[in-house]
Formats: sequence, C-alpha cells, structure tokens
Amino acid sequence: MHRALVTLPLGLCVLSLAACPGKAPPRVEAATSARPPPIHVPPGCEKDQSGDYHHAQNPAFRYLGQDDGRTLSLAVVRAWADGGVESPDAGSVGIVLTRTPEGFVGETRATGFSASGTPCPVAFPTEAVACTDAGLTLRAASSTSIDEGCRPATAGPAPVRQEQVLLRGVPDAGR
Repeated sequence: MHRALVTLPLGLCVLSLAACPGKAPPRVEAATSARPPPIHVPPGCEKDQSGDYHHAQNPAFRYLGQDDGRTLSLAVVRAWADGGVESPDAGSVGIVLTRTPEGFVGETRATGFSASGTPCPVAFPTEAVACTDAGLTLRAASSTSIDEGCRPATAGPAPVRQEQVLLRGVPDAGR
C-alpha cells in the first residue's frame, strides 16, 4: 500500500506536466506595423526654427520661437522703444505648429471677445508653408466668429486664410 501511494502522486505530476502547454514560439512583428507614418513638411521646415522673429509688414510684432524638433512654439511679445522685448505671459498670443504626416500644422491661439465683450479663447488654424534661412511663411485664418458662449459661430462667412511672413532676427532700427 505504501508503494501505491508513492506512485500515485508521481503519476499525477507527470500527467499535469504533460498537460501544460509548451512555450509558444516568439512572435514575429510585421516590419511595417510599428512604424509611424512619415512626416511631410515643406523643405527647410525639418530644421530647428528656434529664435527671434518679426513680422515683415509690421516689425512691432515680435516673436520668440522655441523648437523641440517636433513642435515649434512662437510667443508674441511686445517690443519696447529701446529695442528690448517683454517676456511672454500665459495670456499672450501664441502660435503652435507640429510636424505631422499632414504638414507643419497647428493653430494660433489668442483671446477674442463676444458681441457683449466677454473675453473668449480662440484658435485659428495655422500652417507653415515655407521655411528658409530668412524666416517663415505661415498661412492662417485672419478672423473667426464666436457666439455669446465663446463657441465658434455656426453661421457667417468662412474664415479667409492669409499668408504672413515672419523674418528671422530683430528688425532694423530704421524701420
């Protein structure tokens, strides 16, 4: 009887090990499934666009650009008569563009006002259409309509997009 008790647990162990599934072979991932889509930006826009800029038509509009390789943020700053600039604050106008498969796209963020004068955050679609050593050419909506609840208006004309040229560096003193 003692011998039967020893072989019974041993037999159960062997049966339970035989019932366990073996190791599965390693999975082979498809070569294209993990790759992100390619980024499509205008020539020159893949370079670092950090730096100081000013508007080509109105040099009083100055911009401080920070580029991390994926996203370019341009903060609008106030220029002082002595040539210095005010540091941007959280409420200032800003442009944020991201390098994507659809282009170097994003938005201009600002504060607008409803018909009753209520301040509202607004965003204008914006894209970089050219990047050169001289500066950036952006295409952005020039206006938008908002309702009393600070939501985009459902009626009214479609926004018109205009090109804006931002030149690198600080403007010449003679401008």
